Amino acid sequence: MQRIARFEKVSDTQMKADSAHMAGEPLPVELPVRATAGSAGYDIKTPWAIRLEPGESIRIPTGLRCRIDPGWVLLIMPKSGLGFKYRLQLDNTVGVIDEDYYGADNEGHIQIQITNDSREGKVLEIPAGKAFAQGLFVPYGITEDDEAEAKRTGGFGSTNA
Repeated sequence: MQRIARFEKVSDTQMKADSAHMAGEPLPVELPVRATAGSAGYDIKTPWAIRLEPGESIRIPTGLRCRIDPGWVLLIMPKSGLGFKYRLQLDNTVGVIDEDYYGADNEGHIQIQITNDSREGKVLEIPAGKAFAQGLFVPYGITEDDEAEAKRTGGFGSTNA
């Protein structure tokens, strides 16, 4: 296995700025870990208790950022059990955390927006401190004629795409 990244916590100031919409005090942020030696994904836990009625969405500030070596990307997906039971979905389908997001103006704060897409009227409840998403590191390539030189400054939507 290659060791190509390191999870870190964002500053308290950044966490407070990004979590103004959340109710109550969060649990201390836990760095993601793999559940077993054979797991590919790193479990991401919510610092708040989450309750979503069918069709409701919420943006969850994780308190995390990730330094990633060049040539790698972190993909974020919902935990499969929540997807099967509640049709839990990420609003952008799969989160893509680029290597240069770490240096963004928002400290590279990983925030995850989820929707309870239950078609059976199930209310989604996730206790604070429970894994709701997982991150998977994947290598990527670029085209032979790629000449991208722009530098990231912002967070969400900063690449204008």
